[in-house]
Amino acid sequence: MLFRISNHYVSKVVSILLFVEMFVFIASVYLGATIRFFDSGFPYFVQMENFSLAAGTFTLVMVFSMSAFGMYKHDYKESIRDIFLRLMPSFALGFGIITLVFYLVPSIYIGRGILGLVIIIAACLILLVRIVFYQLFKLKYLESRIIFIGCGTLAKECSDLAMHNISYHKYNIVGFVQLPGETNCMLPSTIFPTGNSLIDLTAKYNANEVIVAANNRRGESFPIQELLVCKLNGIKVTDAASFFEREACQIRVDSLQPSWLVFGGGFDQSFLRSFIKRIFDLFASTIILLVSLPVILITAVCIYLEDRTPIFYQQERVGMDGHTFMVLKFRSMRKDAEQGMQPQWAAANDDRTTKVGRIIRKLRIDELPQIINVVKGEMSFVGPRPERPFFVRQLIDEVPYYNVRHSIKPGITGLAQVRYQYGASVEDSIQKLQYDLYYVKNNSLFLDVLILIDTFQVVILGKGSR
Repeated sequence: MLFRISNHYVSKVVSILLFVEMFVFIASVYLGATIRFFDSGFPYFVQMENFSLAAGTFTLVMVFSMSAFGMYKHDYKESIRDIFLRLMPSFALGFGIITLVFYLVPSIYIGRGILGLVIIIAACLILLVRIVFYQLFKLKYLESRIIFIGCGTLAKECSDLAMHNISYHKYNIVGFVQLPGETNCMLPSTIFPTGNSLIDLTAKYNANEVIVAANNRRGESFPIQELLVCKLNGIKVTDAASFFEREACQIRVDSLQPSWLVFGGGFDQSFLRSFIKRIFDLFASTIILLVSLPVILITAVCIYLEDRTPIFYQQERVGMDGHTFMVLKFRSMRKDAEQGMQPQWAAANDDRTTKVGRIIRKLRIDELPQIINVVKGEMSFVGPRPERPFFVRQLIDEVPYYNVRHSIKPGITGLAQVRYQYGASVEDSIQKLQYDLYYVKNNSLFLDVLILIDTFQVVILGKGSR
């Protein structure tokens, strides 16, 4: 139920839902116009020259607004009330944005009466579509039935991920195959008795995927021939690293084999990818700078009124290939935050933070001046967050593969920032590194756009702020 776009796994269910809802939004615009001018001789959209463009713009704005509120990351077990509570603020945001667009581009304005009808029709139809989809995905035949090879700690982590997966991809864990000499971390009732071949187990329990989650894959006890038979009979065989990559958008460093990174796909650092990313960086920076200019000016004034100058704060960070540069941010801490002290991890409710600083950190406004770093080519808009040299030296010694994140430019926002809370320790850095490795391996324009949408959601809902 997953497929890949530019190396990034996307749910087929979410894709179908997205296309259905895009059709609903377009149809709502035409239906609203037809109802509004039902008594006239010709439909309104026949008379308006740019009506199709208006319908397309409305659709894109509403899909963006729903994405920003996480409407395409839902749990299929959500109730109608949960759907409604998420739908209303996303429609309110969409209504505000489309009103602004119509004001800036009056040639595609469809009228207040039509827009009101369209919003009501679209809201009712989207709610109906969501209810139908959630009922459909409770059906058993849409589940993936999986067998795990291994019963150790790695298998336990993989099974926990499958059981607590809250996306549209549902898993039914059939059982576990214990290898000789392996430490058991699973319940005895979930382990298959010895003597049955792997292909017989998949046929008996109607399993369609085998996850290889054994810590030790060497020796005669590892069923490599049986896995080959499964593969040849159409059963999907996946190793633990690929399973984590697919389901959690992480590359686990604790069980990672260097050969998996070397011989696996991804890590596109071609000239074409770099050129497209640079164009995207400049385009996104220009748009966001223009949109956020009033916010930047107000923030500068507020910082000055509370704590005078300096308004901006420069700090040395490690960038691509280990080269250092000075990152630019709005100052959110007192002037003497680290005076006479070694660098410290920023923590939640840090007492060194000013009143204005707490607000701009929560809303991520303190990061906006880094657009200058992007224009200068020191950073990208999307990428691993740059860290201070003091912490980098510490993390390289303690965390495997930490230096891999420096193979591309750091970013203002990144996958770790939208998937994980603010890091304030080595343990948090390990968790964030696993997301960074996924981005370094699978970075693409498509993934950059998804991360920007998720960033907007983080800003609106205040997730991950420190």
